[in-house]
Amino acid sequence: MTGPIHLYDRYDEPDQLHDQLRRLLRHRVVIALGIVLGLLGGAALALSRAHTYTSASEVLVRSTADPFGTVSVAADNQVSMGTEQQIAASTAVAVRAARLMGQADGKAAALEGGLRITNQARSQVLRFEFTARTPKRAARGANAFAEAYLADRKARNQAAVQRATRGVEQQIKTVEAAQKKEPEDDDATKAVQSQLDTLRKRVVDINSHDTDGGDVVRRGEVPARPSVPGWPTLLALGLAAGLALGILLAWLRSALDTRVRSADEARAALRTPVLGLLPPGHGEDDDLPAVGRQGGDRAETLRALAYRLRGTCLPAGTGRLLVVSPRRGAATEEVAVNLAAALAECGDEVLLVDADPGTAALTARLPLLPDDARTPGDASSLPDGSRLVDAGTAGRFACCAGGTGSPARTGGSAAVHRLPAGSGSRTTVVVARPLLEHADALALAQRVDGVLLVAGLGTTRRDDLRRAHELIDCSGGTLLGIVLDAGRRGRLRAVLRRRPARRPEAETVTPVVELPAQDDTLSVSRG
Repeated sequence: MTGPIHLYDRYDEPDQLHDQLRRLLRHRVVIALGIVLGLLGGAALALSRAHTYTSASEVLVRSTADPFGTVSVAADNQVSMGTEQQIAASTAVAVRAARLMGQADGKAAALEGGLRITNQARSQVLRFEFTARTPKRAARGANAFAEAYLADRKARNQAAVQRATRGVEQQIKTVEAAQKKEPEDDDATKAVQSQLDTLRKRVVDINSHDTDGGDVVRRGEVPARPSVPGWPTLLALGLAAGLALGILLAWLRSALDTRVRSADEARAALRTPVLGLLPPGHGEDDDLPAVGRQGGDRAETLRALAYRLRGTCLPAGTGRLLVVSPRRGAATEEVAVNLAAALAECGDEVLLVDADPGTAALTARLPLLPDDARTPGDASSLPDGSRLVDAGTAGRFACCAGGTGSPARTGGSAAVHRLPAGSGSRTTVVVARPLLEHADALALAQRVDGVLLVAGLGTTRRDDLRRAHELIDCSGGTLLGIVLDAGRRGRLRAVLRRRPARRPEAETVTPVVELPAQDDTLSVSRG
C-alpha cells in the first residue's frame, strides 16, 4: 500500500495575504453593514452639525498684584489659570453673558452648552469658543462671555478692595479711639500719628490698584463658514470609518469562526490533500447519480475525483474504498454513488455497499435495472440482495443494500458483517454512517484500502476534521484525502417545501459473512 501522492494544484503554496483577504471577503455582509453604519453616522453628523458656526474671542488675564513690584515673581505664580478657567465656565458668568445678549437668566444653562473654554500651557490667555446656529449669534456669544468674564473678575477685584479698605479703616478707628483715651504725650502722639498716616496711606494704595480683570486681545468675528465640514467630506469620512469598522468586524468573525471555509483550512486541519472541491449544485439532491446521466461542473468534478483516486491513491488491481463524513449533512451518498459510476465508466466492475444499518434508502433512490438485465456472470459474482444501477452513459454498477442488521447494532463487528463477501474482482465503494456519531466506520476503516472523507464547506468545524483524522489514524486506516462540498442552492427551498421522509427500516436478518483473513488487502487497477 503506497501513501497518497501530493500533486501540485491551486491549493499548494498559498499566498498568506491572498488567503487573509479571501477570509475577510467571505463576510461581505458584515463589511457592508459597517459601511452602512459609517455612512449613517456621517449623515447624522452632517444633519446635526451642518448649520452650526463657531466664533472665538481671547482674553489676557491680568494679575491683581502690582506689576512693577513683582518683577521677580513668575506669571504662573501670580494667576492660577486653572482656577480662572473654572470661574469663566461658572453659572455666574453665564448669567452675565445672557444679560449682555438680551436674554433672561434662565437661558444661561442653554448658553453654557455651546461654550468651550481653553487655555494653552504656560499662557495667561483664555480662549472663549461659542457655537450657535447663526454666524452673528456665534460672534455675539463669544464676545458676551469674554466681557462677562472680565466684568465678573472686575467685580471680584472690587469686592476684594472694599473688604481690604474696610479692614484698614477699622484699624484707623481703633487707633484714633485709643489716642483719645491716652494722656497727652508728645512722643506717644507722634507715634500714633505716624501709625495713622501709614494706615491712611495703605487705604490710598489699596484704592489706587487697578481692578480690571484683564484685556480682550481678540474679539469674536462673524464666521464665514460652518464649524464642521460639508456633506461630501462627512460622508467620505463616514465611508472610511464604516469600511474600517466592517473590516474589523469581519476579521473578528473570521478569527472566531470554527468552520472550514477553504481548502487550505481543511488541509491544515487534516494534514492530507484536498482531492476535490465540489462546486455549488442546482436543485434538490434527490437525484444522486450525476456522472453519466447529466453534465455540469459538479459531475465533471466527481469524475475527475474518481480518476485521481484510481490513478494515484489506490494500488493496482481491485480494492475497497470507504466514503464517510465526520457528521451528517455532507454529500456522502452523492460522492459514493458518482464515484461508483465514474469507476464503472473507466471499465471497472464496481460494487456500491450501503453500510448504514437497518435501512435500504440508498437503493431506493437509485435508478435500478430490472432483474432480468443480469448476466450469468453477475449472478455468480454479486452478493445476495444486490441490484444493478443504471449509470447512463457511464454504464452500470452493482449496489448492495445495507439492511443486513438491526439499527441497534452499532459495534465494529456489525459493521464488518454488513460488508458482504464475494465481491471477487469488483472494486468496492462503501458508504457508512458519520464517523463522529457511530463507530461503524472505524471497524470498516481497518478492512479497506483507503478512507475518503467528505465534509461540507462552511458547515463542518475544523475540530471535527481533527478528531476524524485522529480516529482514522488510531484505528489503523489510511486517510487518502478529503472532498469539500459547497452545497446545493435549492436545498433550503426543498427543506421548506417538504419534510424528509423517515428512512424505512429493513428486517433484521443474519449478518452475511465475515471477510476472510487473507482478503484484508485489495487494490484497484490503474487506468
